[in-house]
Amino acid sequence: MVVCVTVKKDSTRPKEPRRASTVILIREEGGVLQVFLLERSGGSGSFPGNYVFPGGTIDPGDGNSELWKAHVDMDPKEVPRRLGGGLSEEEVFAFGVAAIRETFEEAGVLLAYRSEQTKGDLERVCEWRMSTTGLHKDWARELVVSEGWTLAFTMLARWAHWITPELMPYRFDTRFLMAFMPRGQECVPDTRETKQGIWISPEEGLAGNLKGEIPLSPPTLITLHELLQYPDIGKLKKEVQSRPWGEALLPRLIPHSQGPVILEPWDPMYHEEIEIDPERLADCILPPGEPFSRVWLHKGIWKPVGV
Repeated sequence: MVVCVTVKKDSTRPKEPRRASTVILIREEGGVLQVFLLERSGGSGSFPGNYVFPGGTIDPGDGNSELWKAHVDMDPKEVPRRLGGGLSEEEVFAFGVAAIRETFEEAGVLLAYRSEQTKGDLERVCEWRMSTTGLHKDWARELVVSEGWTLAFTMLARWAHWITPELMPYRFDTRFLMAFMPRGQECVPDTRETKQGIWISPEEGLAGNLKGEIPLSPPTLITLHELLQYPDIGKLKKEVQSRPWGEALLPRLIPHSQGPVILEPWDPMYHEEIEIDPERLADCILPPGEPFSRVWLHKGIWKPVGV
């Protein structure tokens, strides 16, 4: 599979990033921690053909905090404490609502519930999603206001804050949230923005990426590498109980004739002038599990490389 990535070649002002939410869905299968990944369609503007977590940009209605306050499963005053940290009230609700909305739209997992909910309630909403007309623009509002569903903000936890490199034509200011797969639901990818979905362990995902079988976007690649340090779901749940957003991660993209290279903020040369030696790149590709601060687009696959 060949993944095409367009890089700006001029020095004009970087495009303003759009706010977005991404959800890292986690489950444990046979004692093995797994994540859910979606393969983007070839026509996607950002990382076409790559495997990513469910997510998307924030819609105008997602930030209507006065509406959503009455339809979340926690005291609205506690929402900023759980999901905030440098965010306004409207921003906190916007990222949270967008996370729940996009997870259902792309993966078919609804992080919401209804009082005295029956199996038929969820089946009906899922059938609505997969109908020929699909979900309309304000489906989430209708679900909570007209049908009495409650958004499960308690299922969301902070993981990371990524901003797309400045030279990328499509840029996003994205909050990566984590949620553990709710019981009684299955991931069912849509057939519009995505092609297929897979549950996979971080180890398998990283190995598949290096082989070119599961091409990962750079943030997905790094997230799977981070998850290697959690051998079971219990330790991961403990980690996210108090995990802050941390500093915004703004990678630096360096155009190169042999494929662009991304320097992560922790790279020792991140703030320095740097020349990439094309003769060394292929020899510097790192195996899964090795720490890295650079990724190289080699033959359509983003691969970790050594300094």
